[in-house]
Amino acid sequence: METIKCIKERRSIRKFQDKKVPREVIDEIVEAAAFAPSWKNTQVTRYMVTEDQEKMNKIADSCVMGFEYNIDTLRNAPALVILTMIEGRSGLEKDGTATTPKGADWGVFDTGAAAQTFCLAAHDKGIGSVIMGIFDEYKVSQVIPVPEGQKVAALIAIGYADEDPKAPRRKSVEELVTYVD
Repeated sequence: METIKCIKERRSIRKFQDKKVPREVIDEIVEAAAFAPSWKNTQVTRYMVTEDQEKMNKIADSCVMGFEYNIDTLRNAPALVILTMIEGRSGLEKDGTATTPKGADWGVFDTGAAAQTFCLAAHDKGIGSVIMGIFDEYKVSQVIPVPEGQKVAALIAIGYADEDPKAPRRKSVEELVTYVD
């Protein structure tokens, strides 16, 4: 798929067909997402995938802070990607000192770039996705054991789309860009 077309056509999908995404396809998506940029090539993003509806229901019931869109999405999704990031690497030098005032906060930027790359790669493979940010990280890690030294950065529901949402209005280029001479 052409890159600009993929960017413009990808939508957040919250309704999915009752059809599993083959693990080989998920692996291909992760392989493409591995090319997302990261601070000094630290590659801090990790992908934990569950297809266990009981676990997804538990996350829906107790981890998304009552947010209905996430509850409904999790109950309907064939798979959930728990996007994690390794702490203490991105934005820091090998001795642990911060390179910029953003310090270790840079890892969130890296993980965000990886999440978007993952979703674009999924779209290219015919897989719908939605990045969910409203959740309690601690509670999610009680349902899905997150390896030590990592923290949950986002939840991404994936599956074959059962909806075709229209693009919401986008701000004009004039609203978005400022040229500074």
